[in-house]
Amino acid sequence: MNIFFFVALVLLCVVTVAAPWRVVSEDNEEQHRLLVNMTLVKNARAGGALCLDGSLPAYHLHRGFGAGLNNWLLQFEGGGWCNDLPSCLERAESRRGSTRYMTKFEVFSGILSSNASQNPDFYNWNRVKLRYCDGASFTGDAIFDNGVIVSPQTTRLHFKGQKIWEAIIHDLLPKGLGKARKALLSGCSAGGLATFHHCDNFAKYLPTNASVKCLSDAGFFLDGRDVSLNHTMRYFVKSLVTLQVNFNKRVIFFLMFWKISQISQLDKRTENIDGSRQSLSDRVCCVQQGVEKNLNRNCTSTLFFPDLCFFPQYVLRYISTPYFILNSAYDVFQFHHTLVPPSADMHGHWNKCKLDPAACTPLQIAILQAFRLDMLATLRPFAIYSGRGGMFINSCFAHCQSESQDTWFEDDSPRINDKTIAEAVGDWYFSRTRSKEIDCPYPCDTTCHNLIPYPRGQ
Repeated sequence: MNIFFFVALVLLCVVTVAAPWRVVSEDNEEQHRLLVNMTLVKNARAGGALCLDGSLPAYHLHRGFGAGLNNWLLQFEGGGWCNDLPSCLERAESRRGSTRYMTKFEVFSGILSSNASQNPDFYNWNRVKLRYCDGASFTGDAIFDNGVIVSPQTTRLHFKGQKIWEAIIHDLLPKGLGKARKALLSGCSAGGLATFHHCDNFAKYLPTNASVKCLSDAGFFLDGRDVSLNHTMRYFVKSLVTLQVNFNKRVIFFLMFWKISQISQLDKRTENIDGSRQSLSDRVCCVQQGVEKNLNRNCTSTLFFPDLCFFPQYVLRYISTPYFILNSAYDVFQFHHTLVPPSADMHGHWNKCKLDPAACTPLQIAILQAFRLDMLATLRPFAIYSGRGGMFINSCFAHCQSESQDTWFEDDSPRINDKTIAEAVGDWYFSRTRSKEIDCPYPCDTTCHNLIPYPRGQ
């Protein structure tokens, strides 16, 4: 009996321990994730700093400790943009436009990690993730409101990214940000773009003797032509900037026509919030100032088309705060939306290439190489003349590399000249050594994971 019991026990150990070892390892990793609670900005409503749907803005703060007690890292969340009323209304009813739909806890990893072995230079800083809910990279300051009930939760759209930025900063200043000795403003994707627009402003909030710098991850969106030679991204940005500036009756009618399934008895007369009726021709939409007034004034006063200052390449030269640009030369989002947007590939010739670089034809590879050269040419003045700037331009098919642990700092993380992204950013921030790294063209970099994270049109 004892022998049989012993054999059974051994078999049980083999089955439960040896077989699913990978699952156990993942469970342990799951248990050690750093989850940080959401903080709503309670005073934001008084200043009109609201998400698209009118909900309060939010951030996640994990306190620093030890030598990093007075150092701060603020990370803008990314998540694309909306450039017309239908897309903004849809966004207002999702986590991209409302804190009501957001997760209340966020995982802090990569540049936000509190583990010294995973984030050696910033692990003990005060680390903050700013939630993104305005649809224009924290730049707008306008309201759409024609008195029509556009959804059960939304009677107006709040384009208040600029106000959200200011409200979060003012909420953090008395919590220690106002006494920061070192600070880094960073962001990914649309959040990376936001750092270009708020970098110098961020420095003005902090003590004059503080070391303040900025980092953009996958935020250097090019003003380039697509494969059909159209300026698809430029037109998108123009519509985004224009949307958050002014509305007219024609646009209001379009909005109401688009929402016909949700608004009862739609005709030339519309229903007010209080239930009374009023003619569309009697309505005036109340938007005065939006994105453009919050763009860099040196830039907008120089360009004939001021809305182009939404693109980093035009505003970068006017930023005086030390800056680091982290980007893939084959950024997946730009590959799918700037270089080969759906409108430029109606027959799907690029579908396989988009999903797997190894499936690209020689001609497609040549076009991708030309896109890389265009990015490097655009960054050339910064690379040469910016004495306090830093760069890490690798050749991985990726988008956002600072928030993911496997690309930020791991044994198999992407490298340029045997230096990880975390090491390059740390060397730049602490002035340990010159940190301007540019990778060789695809496919020479064997450290790349070359995962395509955006196979959909998102």
